[in-house]
Amino acid sequence: QVQLVESGGGLVQAGGSLRLSCAASGSIFSLNAMGWYRQAPGKQRELVAAITRSGSTNYAVSVKGRFTISRDNAKNTVYLQMNSLKPEDTAVYFCNTFPSYLDWGQGTQVSVSS
Repeated sequence: QVQLVESGGGLVQAGGSLRLSCAASGSIFSLNAMGWYRQAPGKQRELVAAITRSGSTNYAVSVKGRFTISRDNAKNTVYLQMNSLKPEDTAVYFCNTFPSYLDWGQGTQVSVSS
């Protein structure tokens, strides 16, 4: 059973930065594209960024130029560097395959104050 464990969230002021990490058991990263998703209160979960096995990336329009997704297949870990954070980035952030098919982890809370 593959498990996803997200970490790195926190409370920051607008304009600040955070780096999220997602560690997975097993070899899932080497076989799949991976994505970071987020869910704000009262809203549906949305894709924030995705990265293929070869490292090609894609971003939601709302985060393009501010967020960077990367992966380390040897460590079964995917990262999300978030810069120039805005209050509207406040959400619980999750990682999963892209498209998502694994059970969702607990996520990590990101809160951005104005």
